[in-house]
Amino acid sequence: EQLAQLATKAGVEGNGLRVHAPLMHLSKADIVLRGGQLGVDFASTVSCYQADAEGRACGRCDACRLRAQGFSDAAVVDVTRYR
Repeated sequence: EQLAQLATKAGVEGNGLRVHAPLMHLSKADIVLRGGQLGVDFASTVSCYQADAEGRACGRCDACRLRAQGFSDAAVVDVTRYR
């Protein structure tokens, strides 16, 4: 919502808006592998659309399924906390 507001404001004021998404061309497996190389603590990240207050994922939404498939395809243990 905030991004949409900023984009609208930039457009109205005649300013350009550039979105930088360096991982967009990578598969989920590639992202998992790159995160491992960078030392990302995947246990402290959340992809779930419906995570609970403790950050536990539902395991059923599209984001959870894509994340789980990415870990599987990368042959990396999924440390995601699920309900």
